[in-house]
Amino acid sequence: MPARQVATRPRPPAPADDWALFLDVDGCLLDLADQPDAVRVPPRLLATLQALGDRLGGALALVSGRPLAGLDALFAPARFSGAGLHGLERRNGNASSPPPERPVVMDSVRAEAHGIAARFPGALVEDKGVALGLHWRGAPEAKESLRGFAEAALPRLPGYRLQHGNHVVELRPDGSDKGNAIEALLAEPPFRGRVPVFAGDDITDESGFAVVNARAGISVLVGDREPSAAHFALPGPEAVRRWLIEGVAA
Repeated sequence: MPARQVATRPRPPAPADDWALFLDVDGCLLDLADQPDAVRVPPRLLATLQALGDRLGGALALVSGRPLAGLDALFAPARFSGAGLHGLERRNGNASSPPPERPVVMDSVRAEAHGIAARFPGALVEDKGVALGLHWRGAPEAKESLRGFAEAALPRLPGYRLQHGNHVVELRPDGSDKGNAIEALLAEPPFRGRVPVFAGDDITDESGFAVVNARAGISVLVGDREPSAAHFALPGPEAVRRWLIEGVAA
């Protein structure tokens, strides 16, 4: 489906009882920060997600580039269903699908990446276990060096790919994305048979939009990034949180 201009995208409808709701985290539910561990969960958000999940019969999942363990720490004491590492690991209730094993060579790649990031105050190497994220939001001048390093390191990691995102490039195993994760969850209760809805802000969310659109669902772009296949839009995380509150109040 061709990309739409953000000005033509309407606001999404209020959450409904028959939805299967999938939510990106950074830049969607939460305001972005220079470093991943600097984000904050607004006090009301946790209660909103729990209440909305109850209304949907548990058909609410977080779909993130963060590991599931990181999501659990961020949203503690809640433990939501979802997909971590861009779909490399999934959890539906108590059933989980773990990520592949971390290759031994990743240790040396990580050490070299730290050496490059150290030259740029504000740059960050995020160790995700099986994946490695190189962030330059806090150091824009590091972009070319970090991207160049990732491209050079890729041949040392067979079966890996580069995942480009908002001020980040990630070395991660190939074979899954957020769209695959949403498809897998939609095949299982309590998500099966519901209207799929996915909200996200980054280019990594486009695979999720494609899956939702193919199922006549609701795809929501957060922000004004272009191009995007999303059919609806919200201006930022604060608007997303207000939208979710509508689903609790209904």
